[in-house]
Amino acid sequence: MKKTSNQDLIRLEPEAFKTAKKTRLQIILDDLRSLNNIGSIFRTSDAFLIEKIYLCGITAQPPHRDIQKTALGSTETVDWEYHPHAVSLIKTLQENGIIVLGIEQAEKAVWLQEFQPDHNSTYAIVFGNEVKGVAQEVIDQCDEVIEIPQFGSKHSLNVAVSAGVVIWELFNKLKS
Repeated sequence: MKKTSNQDLIRLEPEAFKTAKKTRLQIILDDLRSLNNIGSIFRTSDAFLIEKIYLCGITAQPPHRDIQKTALGSTETVDWEYHPHAVSLIKTLQENGIIVLGIEQAEKAVWLQEFQPDHNSTYAIVFGNEVKGVAQEVIDQCDEVIEIPQFGSKHSLNVAVSAGVVIWELFNKLKS
């Protein structure tokens, strides 16, 4: 088995990415502290053709050296914008018909593998602070909450890992 070279991989040029048909997913990052996590989520969002990333609260914005280190240029391909308050952003998205899903451990949360998206809808997925998670006021505004099942001794995943798991699962469900 031979490893595929970068030249053999079929990848979109940045201009083609901008016009490519996107997955009906948007990402809301609320109060993320780690610039590396932000960059990693940009890179994952590029890989799965995410429509847009919203950076809220204390979440840093590109360009920043530590974001770029993990984003590897994806801040130039994935559309993004900053909003100071996640709750007001969520209300605006909902007014525009977007279904907002909080990713958190919460009462009445649906397990990720059980969630069945409507293929005609667009979803915004909220990821919260690395220590505190998604704020309760944000959870209160979400249409639904999805939980990633975990079976070990720890009670959380790194936010960039969580984003990768959720984006991959929803990408597969929306593309099928």
